[in-house]
Amino acid sequence: MGKRKKRQVDIVIISDVHLGTFGCHSEELLRYLKTIKPKKVILNGDIIDMWQFSKRYWPKSHMQVVKHITGWLAKGVKIIYLPGNHDEMLRKFKGLKIGSFRIANKVVLNLNGKRAWVFHGDVFDVTMRYSKWLAKLGAVGYDTLILINAFVNWCLEKLGREKISLSKKVKDSVKSAVKFINKFEDTAADIAISNQYDYVVCGHIHQPEMRQILTEKGSVMYLNSGDWVENLTTLEYTNGEWRIYRYKDDPIANSVKLPKRLEHKLDNDEIFRDLVNEFLTVKK
Repeated sequence: MGKRKKRQVDIVIISDVHLGTFGCHSEELLRYLKTIKPKKVILNGDIIDMWQFSKRYWPKSHMQVVKHITGWLAKGVKIIYLPGNHDEMLRKFKGLKIGSFRIANKVVLNLNGKRAWVFHGDVFDVTMRYSKWLAKLGAVGYDTLILINAFVNWCLEKLGREKISLSKKVKDSVKSAVKFINKFEDTAADIAISNQYDYVVCGHIHQPEMRQILTEKGSVMYLNSGDWVENLTTLEYTNGEWRIYRYKDDPIANSVKLPKRLEHKLDNDEIFRDLVNEFLTVKK
């Protein structure tokens, strides 16, 4: 970025990055991270995809995302990791604190007299709770669809055509998928209203959203950070206002140059050596 000034952001909420999978847009995420200076970061689940993690696929750009985030820790930026279903093994470390980093299952933020309830959202997923093997099978199918989508978009780009999202088309066209998303949002809103929260913030369904939901019991602002597989979105809170950040609409992030070496993959020894080194160098 050179000497370009970074954007000041009070709170950044990132979810569903799925590092370690072919569908993850790690380079785009890294470009975005390099343009901001956050005070607090909430990693709201599915950051590293431990369901599909393979030592055979871990590009340097994926490691660089981890490195950039741990670099924030060294600068005292508060980071809260709220595990999702794809990184659920981290839930056993709930309560862990290392410097300005901690792991929790949920967090309540006090924002100018209003309360925001933040959690991943897989607790509402019936498939996750009762048929985990089916959910994992669906995750593999989803990642395969993303790979096919990448090839289709490469062909369309060569033909001078606009890119498409196959998974989004499937979601939008299948009534059960639309119904699931609506039910997810309504369930989150109902519980948040019952607990008198002003905001409810989720991830999990890869559907960026920000809207006021009104029920007979009251109203709440529902927010979803989306993902870095299809939508390339994040939630930002600055000067008392929320907004959905969209990478495709950010010419500054799009112009950030990354080293060519990030295109290469790490070998097995490099992966684990770098992961260990990054966490050992965090200030305690």
